[in-house]
Amino acid sequence: MGVSTIGQTSHAYGCGNMKNLDTEQFNQMRVRHYSGHLGDARCGAFVVPYQAHILRVIAASDGGWDHISVSLEFRVPTWEEMEYVKRLFFRDTEYAMQLHVPSASHINCHPNVLHLWRPHKQMIPRPPSWMV
Repeated sequence: MGVSTIGQTSHAYGCGNMKNLDTEQFNQMRVRHYSGHLGDARCGAFVVPYQAHILRVIAASDGGWDHISVSLEFRVPTWEEMEYVKRLFFRDTEYAMQLHVPSASHINCHPNVLHLWRPHKQMIPRPPSWMV
């Protein structure tokens, strides 16, 4: 594909899972999911303080994907807030993406939520570095 792998670990290409969510750092932010489940090392619901706001985060690593949902009560998260959550839940060497799916595939359960995705066993295609 013409993508250089120099200096990148396998996590950059989706091998493995996001960070371990069963640590003191994450457990301090952990809340019970609306399903009643408290979560574990691979999933959970979290209230994440960021500047003057509380980001509501649901994280899961299952079905071959890492998936993070980020929401606020009265507005959609900003780029900076999404970037903060990406750095918090994923390793520095990992890529994650937001997807804009066709209208027919769009499912919206919450008007103020954005998502981050990362496949476990596939490389996320990227444009050449000179284009980004």
